[in-house]
Amino acid sequence: MTSTASTRPEDENLGVGANLAYGLQHVLTMYGGIIAVPLIIGQAAGLSSAEVGLLIAASLFAGGLATLLQTLGIPFFGCRLPLVQGVSFAGVATMVTIIGGDGTGGLSVVFGAVIVSSLIGLLITPLFSRIIKFFPPLVTGIVITTIGLTLMPVTARWAMGGNSQAADFGSTANISLAAFTLVTVLLLSKLGSASISRLSILLAIVIGTLAAMTLGMADFSQALQGPWVAMPEVLHFGAPQFQIAAILSMLIVIIVTMVETSADILAVGEIIDTKVDSKRLGNGLRADMISSALAPLVGSFTQSAFAQNVGLVAVTGVKSRYVVASAGMILVTLGLLPVMGRLVAAVPTAVLGGAGLVLFGTVAASGIRTLAQVDYRNNMNLIIVATSIGFGMIPIAAPSFYQHFPVWFETIFHSGISSAAIMAILLNLLFNHVRAGNSDQQSVFVAASERTLRYRDIAGLNEGDFFREGKLYDCEGKEVPIVDTDEEHVAGSALGKKRVEPVH
Repeated sequence: MTSTASTRPEDENLGVGANLAYGLQHVLTMYGGIIAVPLIIGQAAGLSSAEVGLLIAASLFAGGLATLLQTLGIPFFGCRLPLVQGVSFAGVATMVTIIGGDGTGGLSVVFGAVIVSSLIGLLITPLFSRIIKFFPPLVTGIVITTIGLTLMPVTARWAMGGNSQAADFGSTANISLAAFTLVTVLLLSKLGSASISRLSILLAIVIGTLAAMTLGMADFSQALQGPWVAMPEVLHFGAPQFQIAAILSMLIVIIVTMVETSADILAVGEIIDTKVDSKRLGNGLRADMISSALAPLVGSFTQSAFAQNVGLVAVTGVKSRYVVASAGMILVTLGLLPVMGRLVAAVPTAVLGGAGLVLFGTVAASGIRTLAQVDYRNNMNLIIVATSIGFGMIPIAAPSFYQHFPVWFETIFHSGISSAAIMAILLNLLFNHVRAGNSDQQSVFVAASERTLRYRDIAGLNEGDFFREGKLYDCEGKEVPIVDTDEEHVAGSALGKKRVEPVH
C-alpha cells in the first residue's frame, strides 16, 4: 500500500508489514554501534552487569524516541527524513576521561555536561551556518580519526579481559577469544552475502559468545534475574552534576556532532532526491540537540544520526521515513526490555575486544577518508593534521602528562578528542583564515617534495601552448579555460571543449 497524496519520496508509506521488516533491518544494522557506547561508559564507571544493562536499555529507548522525533517531526523539531538516531560515538573518549577514577560519581558529571552542552547546541543552531565554516573536512577528519585512535586502548583492555584486577587479565585464553572474534568478523565480511557482511560485527559477537560458553568463559546466570519489562527509571544514577571543564569538553563534541549530523541530513536528502533547505537542516539539528539534552534523564548520552543507516538507505533504495520511524518503535520496545540489556552486558569482554578492534578502527578509517578529501598542495594542511593528531595522542600515550596542571585544564586536555579538536581549530584559523604572513611555500613538506607532474596534468596540452600570468594560452594566443578538479567533477567534460586541470 502506497500513499498517493504524497509528492515527496520520503513520505511514501509501504504499509505496516513492509515498514516493520525494513525497520528491523535498520535496527540490526546499527544495533552493534548503539550498544557499544553504554558498554564502554558503564565499564569505565565500574558499574555492575545489571547497571550496564540499564544503560543499554536507556540508550535503546532514547535512540528510539529520538528517531521518532527526527522522522515524524513536530513544529521546529525533526527534519522528517529517513535518519536513524542513536548514541553518538563522538563523545565516548571525552566521557571516559570525565569519569576518570570517580566511578559512578563521574557518570553524574557526564550527564550534567551532556545536558548543558546540548542545550548550548540548541541555542546556537540558528548561527551554526556561520560557525560551520570553521569545521571543514580538515578539522572534522582530524577529530573523527582521533576518536577512533583514542578508543584503541579500550578495545585492547577488552581483549585482555576488561578487569585489570582479575587473575586472568591478559591471559592467552582471553586474547585468543578476542582473536577468534576478530577473524570471524573478517570472514563474515569477506565470505558472507551483502546482508551478512553488514551484520558481520553483531554476528561475530554472537558466534564469539557461543564459543566462550563452550569453553566455560561466559556466565549468563545473572542475566535472567530481575525484571524483564520495565520503564527506564528517571535519574536512576543520581542527579546530574555540572562542572565547567566537563561542559567545555563536551561542547566541542556537540559541535562536531552537529557537523556530522548536518552532513548526514544533506547526504540522505541527496540519496533520496528530496530538497533539504536551511529550515529543514535547522529542524534536524534541533531534534538532535533536544534529544541529547533529555537522554541523560533516563540514563543515556548524546544522540546523532547513524551514518551506516544512511548507507543502508542508499543500498536498499527504500526512501520512506515511515520505515525508519518503525525502526524507532522497535528501539523503544527493546528499551522497555531490560533483560535484553543484561544479556548484552553479560557478553564476555574479550569477545567485545575482538569486535571492537574493527568497530573502533572503522571510526578512525572514516576520519582518514575525510582527510583524503583535503587539499595538501602548497599549504600548511599537512602540518595541521600532523600536529593536531600528535597533540591528541599525548594523553593516550602518557595518561599522566597533565597531572600537575589545574583540574579544569587537565579535564579538557586529558581527552585526546578535545586536545586534537582545539589544536585543529586554532591552527586552521591561524593558517587558513588569518592569511597575513603566509608565504608562497608554507609547508616544509611541500617545499621538500620532489616536483612531479602526472600525465593527466599535461595530457590536454597541445604544441605551442604557454602560460602567462597564471593563464594558459594556445599557439594562436587564445586563452584556454582551466577548471578546478571539483568544478570539473560537477560540470563534467563537454564534448569538443578543451579543459585542462591546473598544472602544479
